[in-house]
Amino acid sequence: MDNFDEVINRRHTNSIKWDYTDIVFGTEEELLPLWVADMDFKTDSSIVEAIKERAEHGIFGYAGKPDSYLEAIADWQERRHNWKIEKEWLVYSPGVVPSLSFSILAFTEPGDAVLVQSPVYYPFFSVVTNHNRRLVINRLTKKNNSFAIDWEDLEQKLQTENIKMLLLCSPHNPAGRVWKKEELMRLAALCIEYNVVVVSDEIHSDLVLKEHTHTPFASLSEEIRERTITCISPTKTFNLSGIPASSVVIPNERLRTQFQHVVNKLGVGVTNLFAIVATEAAYSKGEKWLEEVLEYIEGNYQYVCQFFMEHFPAVKVMNLEGTYLALLDYGSLSLSKQEMEELLLKKAKVAFQDGSLFGEGGEGLLRVNIACPRATLKEAVERFIQAMKDTK
Repeated sequence: MDNFDEVINRRHTNSIKWDYTDIVFGTEEELLPLWVADMDFKTDSSIVEAIKERAEHGIFGYAGKPDSYLEAIADWQERRHNWKIEKEWLVYSPGVVPSLSFSILAFTEPGDAVLVQSPVYYPFFSVVTNHNRRLVINRLTKKNNSFAIDWEDLEQKLQTENIKMLLLCSPHNPAGRVWKKEELMRLAALCIEYNVVVVSDEIHSDLVLKEHTHTPFASLSEEIRERTITCISPTKTFNLSGIPASSVVIPNERLRTQFQHVVNKLGVGVTNLFAIVATEAAYSKGEKWLEEVLEYIEGNYQYVCQFFMEHFPAVKVMNLEGTYLALLDYGSLSLSKQEMEELLLKKAKVAFQDGSLFGEGGEGLLRVNIACPRATLKEAVERFIQAMKDTK
């Protein structure tokens, strides 16, 4: 079993998370960073060995997509998510966020309405507005220490706003929701009824905690499959964000041709040699590592819940079903966003992400990356709670 307790020094490795935190947060303090969504764990050794072996060849020319790479992706989806896909449905993309932009360019026109469910990963907003599309918000509601879809508001928006596309985050970042199959079925029925194309960001689909199951949106029915673009990637699952690559699953041939046309037009379809190698190794050999890391993350989540319950129950740890991004709810405290920022940066000297970054509904929340050694997590929450107590 990998030693996930090992604290690895990531400073001075050109890490966004560790070496650029002061710039991002606008402070000269050396902060303990639990913000960027990458892990502080070494990836599976089989992936490292595959990259080493390819690097030793010494020639790094243009790379294609071998059948073994495509088969590894398809096999993973069937094995992990009971979703049988065809190799022909796969389109290479340099990343999930670029794939959202490509989808908007391929399937909507300037001025068209695109719906997102807020609070959500903040590029969901910019990929809409940067392309001069009209952003429509279906705000999630807080319910039972979690988030739920506001169905009445959603259908009202679909009826009145002429929505052309819905950007779905599944599992949801930062809400930590793994949408239940019945929720997705209800959403699918509405998208069919109102003729909406769905772009489903499923980058966290492998990072699902016990007693929860991820259902690929496109797997629900043949009818919804034909209007769904699914974005997947091994980068979150296996901590490979610095080797960006993703796959876009588009069963509908007409939509796939439109998407590929945009990729070709923008000149971004050239494959990354090491991303191909890493992806194939991850999906072919990394499953045991993933099971171990999920168990460790689950332990970290339980640790955080227990620690806040014992030492500072006024801050609630929201339910986490998927991802490794826990939400702290400090809404019951009389602290403004600016006061919380001062407390985090100047007193606790930790970098969490303020929930307001994720749009409407994120106020009074902090997003904390718990995919780190337990000692790092312990130090961060202890600093935070001590600063909170000192402020009272």
